[in-house]
Amino acid sequence: MIRAALGVCLVLAGAGHAETLRIATWNVELDRTGPGLLARDLTKGEDPQVTAVVQGLVTLDADIVLLTGFDYDLGGVALGLLADRLAAKGAVYPHRFAFRPNTGEQTGFDVDRNGRLGDPRDAQGYGLFSGQGGMAVLSRLPLDTGAARDFSGYLWRDLPGALRPEGTEPGLWDVQRLASTGFWDLPVVTGAGPLHLLAWHATPPVFDGPEDRNGKRNHDEADFWRQYLDGALPMAPPDAPFVLLGDANLDPADGDGLRDGITALLAHPSLQDPAPQGTHGRKEPGHVGPPALDTALFPEIGGLRLDYVLPSADVRVVAAGVMWPPADDPLAADLILASRHYPVWVDIALP
Repeated sequence: MIRAALGVCLVLAGAGHAETLRIATWNVELDRTGPGLLARDLTKGEDPQVTAVVQGLVTLDADIVLLTGFDYDLGGVALGLLADRLAAKGAVYPHRFAFRPNTGEQTGFDVDRNGRLGDPRDAQGYGLFSGQGGMAVLSRLPLDTGAARDFSGYLWRDLPGALRPEGTEPGLWDVQRLASTGFWDLPVVTGAGPLHLLAWHATPPVFDGPEDRNGKRNHDEADFWRQYLDGALPMAPPDAPFVLLGDANLDPADGDGLRDGITALLAHPSLQDPAPQGTHGRKEPGHVGPPALDTALFPEIGGLRLDYVLPSADVRVVAAGVMWPPADDPLAADLILASRHYPVWVDIALP
């Protein structure tokens, strides 16, 4: 079994007799500079990053995986081509889904105040074109897309206690969505009943000015989920069991950002944090958080824990890990080529 070869895992409970599901997320950074370019690269079969991502996904062997940093197109062409590449390697994902993301959808305002309209930072979420760097789900289990809920249009101003950036003009505040990429509640059909995937990919809390626009938005994107679970928002909270997963772009201990957003979410009583670990063997003497929890590596700032798979408290966690192999593992070179982020996975047994 491919999973047995992973080797990098944290066993958290006895396996029991029930079949487990591997739920994973990976920011694959398959975002190109123009529409259709990712589909081109997937079709040609010559792009080394695409080849590395395919190998990583085959090795990951997840039953359900949320991809972040994956270009959206209306017909799902790129996602279908990726599924074809995976199927050719024996990793079959018959069920696929993506909502249109907020990335690249223009607000009509000069958000970055550079005197020009239509720049990537003037969009609802940063994007060179509509759909750049979206999200997508690959699943071996059926997806109840008819019951899926998309909260990507929820306005930032409507979040109770929203951290409004100083100097935000009223017109922009009236149309600015909170989700930089998207907020999804997507039910998966399992033998034990629906399992809700709560998916998101937050903005990095950097690349702004003294108003800390991105830092505040990043905080509030995490706080959206806390309030959603609390039932404090107009939409009904999810039924358990569920898994909250994606790229929060925020480390609870290191790096930039308003960390209380993610720490409050990790401590939410409806969730559990399996704290997946990798065995890359690196040391981060200037960091507070354990390097084993890191899910991404950046040349300037080192490793950070940015990507999360957080099951609901009623779910039994069997094992968890970050697929971050040691340097002498042949897979290591593929993952370095694929993305600065590494796959995060959790094996669960449904109640």
